[in-house]
Amino acid sequence: MELSDCLRILRKYWRSITAVTLAGILLAAVATLFIKPTYTSDASLFFSIRSASSVNELNAGSNYAENQVQSFAKVARTDIVLQPVIDELGLDTTTAKLAQDITVTIPAKTATLDLAVEADTPAQAAEIAAAVATRLIATVDELSPPAADGTKPVLATVIKQPKVPATPSSPNVPRTLAIGAMLGLLLGAGQALLRDLLNLNIRSERDLEPVTDVALLGIIPDSGPTPEGPLDLAADPHGLRAEAYRSVRTNLQFLGLDQGHRAIVVTSSIPGEGKTMTSLHIAHTLAASGERVLVIDADLRRPKIASYLNVEGAVGLTTVLIGDASLEDVVQPHGTVNLDVLASGPIPPNPAELLGHPRMAKLIAAASERYDTVIIDSPPLLPVTDAAVLSRLSDGMLVVVGAGTVKRSELGNALASLERVDARVLGLLLNRVRERDADTYGYRYTYEAAPQPHPDAPSRGTWRSEQVSVAR
Repeated sequence: MELSDCLRILRKYWRSITAVTLAGILLAAVATLFIKPTYTSDASLFFSIRSASSVNELNAGSNYAENQVQSFAKVARTDIVLQPVIDELGLDTTTAKLAQDITVTIPAKTATLDLAVEADTPAQAAEIAAAVATRLIATVDELSPPAADGTKPVLATVIKQPKVPATPSSPNVPRTLAIGAMLGLLLGAGQALLRDLLNLNIRSERDLEPVTDVALLGIIPDSGPTPEGPLDLAADPHGLRAEAYRSVRTNLQFLGLDQGHRAIVVTSSIPGEGKTMTSLHIAHTLAASGERVLVIDADLRRPKIASYLNVEGAVGLTTVLIGDASLEDVVQPHGTVNLDVLASGPIPPNPAELLGHPRMAKLIAAASERYDTVIIDSPPLLPVTDAAVLSRLSDGMLVVVGAGTVKRSELGNALASLERVDARVLGLLLNRVRERDADTYGYRYTYEAAPQPHPDAPSRGTWRSEQVSVAR
């Protein structure tokens, strides 16, 4: 996984990552409320020799004191020091437990010893630290071998008196919150990565790569909270969706299909991917460019085009196929563009057989001669075989891939079914891609006419470009 993949996942799941991070901080804050506070008091002792008659003796004594500090550090946490402290202060504990509350450190290359004592109250911490320091000084004096004159060569002195701490040493609230935030961030990023790996739905162009090498003819952005309506592109002719369908129209021109004699079947893997709406939008975009376009509703199981476009659906394709009418009799114009519609007609009991009848081939051939482009909306590939039957009668198939709807395995099985019948797949159309799932950049420009200048004012050309949104 590359860095760009990680950034894409973080951007996509930033809400859940933020939520988990905040939860980690909250749990850490709650934990600090239940942790019993402890206080730490510090004391420092310095070890030296009592007297030296020469520089050599002074150096030797200093080295001896530094070496002895290592031994005295161990002595500070033994019974010989701690039991008298317990007896003196009347502590309800044992030497082993008290030793766990005492930390002894020796700064490098020094003859000093630092004591840190933890206790439940500030005063108790200071009392124990003072008592341990005092008792350690007495123990050092007892354990040091006497000199020839009977004096003790090593002298221990308190150079830092223990003080009553003003704030608890534990819990350390800032550090605890920082740890909670770090753990929350790691868990949030982990769950985002896991969700991305376990989500087998196709959501972006990147998800198509391991499934197929069929060309992607276009990426249609999601319409957002506004419900997608039939031919709603006319309401926003310069929007992202309108430009995306114009891109599809341009790509169709480079597929080697005969201009003016082409029939394209639009299908999908499963229901709900938006194939019917895509058929209408492609047809409308082609018609807006000057082509004469016919849309055929060949989904004889769940026809929708008549209801979407508010045209008569009682007569149509099935009426022609059973010989009750001709193509010219049942084709209905739509709108002001060169767009005609052939509704499904009555739903037959045997759709696959009816679509495979020679009359269907003759109808498509006749329509292709009369129109520049024929768009055929067919049923999904996996539930039924209707689309595979139509593939033999058309110039190619356009497979709509509903982002977040179809799984990778479903798309793979659908394309495999077309491959088994030697169908020509013109390309894929990734539909309803959400902005956070997009792998490519999309730009939206609004080009407005400049206000008309005053007749006496000098002519000056102006242009304006605004509202640029980038989706990654």
